[in-house]
Amino acid sequence: MDIFKEFGFEAAHRLPNVAPEHKCFRLHGHSFRCEVHVSGPLDAQLGWVLDFAEIKAAVKPIIEQLDHRYLNEIEGLENPTSENLAIWIWDRLRPSLPGLSRIVLRETCTSGCSYAGEGGPLA
Repeated sequence: MDIFKEFGFEAAHRLPNVAPEHKCFRLHGHSFRCEVHVSGPLDAQLGWVLDFAEIKAAVKPIIEQLDHRYLNEIEGLENPTSENLAIWIWDRLRPSLPGLSRIVLRETCTSGCSYAGEGGPLA
């Protein structure tokens, strides 16, 4: 069974590795939406995979590091694409959230990415 909880945060960034004439080279902001998915067996007694409050508690300090920040100034997010941000969140969340199975990150209503821990470079 797969469950998820969604979180939001506001942040500014720029993409330093694109051409200077690309619109994302300039400083801009997003209202990010982040789904945190957890997979596991359904507990027969409780009737759930995990208490949503446990997901919220694990994610809270990570969102606090990102909300209303300039992402490029955060260590590990010097090139804060959605893909790199999803990996960054995964790497920080994984140790405290057993069963973490996917991060879905949206930077707009129609654009985002999904990461399931495949690994990869951050820059």
